[in-house]
Amino acid sequence: MTKLDNLDKLFIVWAFFFQIALIAHFAVRKSFFESYTLRYGWVIYALCIPALIISIILLRAGKSWAFWTSGFLFVVYAAFGYWVDYFAKIEFRSPLNLPVLIPYVTLYLATVMFYWWPLMRLSRPLWGAYTVLYVIATILNIRSH
Repeated sequence: MTKLDNLDKLFIVWAFFFQIALIAHFAVRKSFFESYTLRYGWVIYALCIPALIISIILLRAGKSWAFWTSGFLFVVYAAFGYWVDYFAKIEFRSPLNLPVLIPYVTLYLATVMFYWWPLMRLSRPLWGAYTVLYVIATILNIRSH
């Protein structure tokens, strides 16, 4: 990791912070639905703001699109998710509402993948660690519905 510049390190720290935030969110979402999820679940969507700032920094610094795409995808996912969950209050998880569920899941997965895949270019051990976190987040996400 000593060959990495500060912008690579910024991407890595943010990617791991994002995944750990998702794990924490998914771990408590079901058990504390009324006290946490309904009140503070929007905070996960709000993380798109620092993600966007980081992506703009990476873009302006000339980093590969693989490193800055995630923040822009996160903004689209967060805007859609916030609109569905908090503004329009569309229930799409149970019962399944496929016209909402499909773009929601696609945007979520695209966001997560663009934090995960570029790590392979920087460090295989970090990519492997992120893979473990991604699996944990996915299991918790599925169980919390």
